[in-house]
Amino acid sequence: MGRAIIAGVGTARPPSAAQSELWESFFSGHYAGGRRGLAERIFANSGVRTRQAAVSPLLEDISGWSTERRMRRYQVEAMPLAKEAVGRALTEAGIAADELGLLVVCSCTGYATPGIDILLARDLGMAASLQRLFVGHMGCYAALPGLGTAADFVAARGRPALLLCAELTSLHIQPSDPRADIQQIVSHALFSDAAAAVVLTPEATPGGYAVSDVTALTDTTTAGHMTWDVTDLGFRMGLSAQVPNVLSAHVRVMVDDLLARNGLTIGDVDGWAVHPGGPKILDVVQERLGLAGEAMAASREVLAAYGNCSSPTVLLVLDELRRRPVPPRRVVLLAFGPGLTLYGVLLETP
Repeated sequence: MGRAIIAGVGTARPPSAAQSELWESFFSGHYAGGRRGLAERIFANSGVRTRQAAVSPLLEDISGWSTERRMRRYQVEAMPLAKEAVGRALTEAGIAADELGLLVVCSCTGYATPGIDILLARDLGMAASLQRLFVGHMGCYAALPGLGTAADFVAARGRPALLLCAELTSLHIQPSDPRADIQQIVSHALFSDAAAAVVLTPEATPGGYAVSDVTALTDTTTAGHMTWDVTDLGFRMGLSAQVPNVLSAHVRVMVDDLLARNGLTIGDVDGWAVHPGGPKILDVVQERLGLAGEAMAASREVLAAYGNCSSPTVLLVLDELRRRPVPPRRVVLLAFGPGLTLYGVLLETP
């Protein structure tokens, strides 16, 4: 069986706004009750400098919209971002859309049938025989099982595959509530919109990465720490302050196991793409893995520049690493989400 090579990466983002402007022009009024001071501190300490929204609260307040209305808007806004990201990834890989054997789409922020997988295949001229897989409600770590599935297809079938992650968290701003809990404030301070696509091929390409291994660890005793509930007013995030503690207990064990079974140690890895779920998440991973500050620089910069975009975010970090003057030879991708679930992928230059 062969190996799957990441041959192209494409990203797309809607217009951005400064975190300070989002606070001053919208969220300061959204939290005008007794928790305004707390909310302002959370926004200021989020690690986010700018972030983007397909449905910007600076232009329209959708916090009172029904879920039906939000889902109708999802398809309208998601398709242009998806096409842009996929087009860039295909161009970099030198692959035509009709050469793809598998399309994997990950999204937890919108649903419609026919979905963006079918519409993308139609609009971009993908083959009628294309196999498709839609992954929903895995949240922030969905890119990594999606990447693993696409890589397995490429290795087994010898045909190219494409992974697309597209999230519009801006569609799920919750109604104003003077008693709003901290979990909602944190969610509103961190989350953002983006799309990212990855093309995998069976042939080695200059600057490409081979998908060497995939690992996962789920602690179901903490399943209630991170939730994404479908309500009549959009999807509502539940985000416990205990999440960093759960990651602290598991991330070193998982990473050590992933590397050991490939004859490696943490010191052999020169690239770290860690999902920036928030500053505390990055602090915990850095401390538990014993990494220098520079190892986390790409993750912190993505958080600052783009916010937490859910599933595409770890791919945005990978793209940052790839674009360095001297790209890393060996990269570990880490992402975390509901379960609580930790996922890891080892990439190596062929």
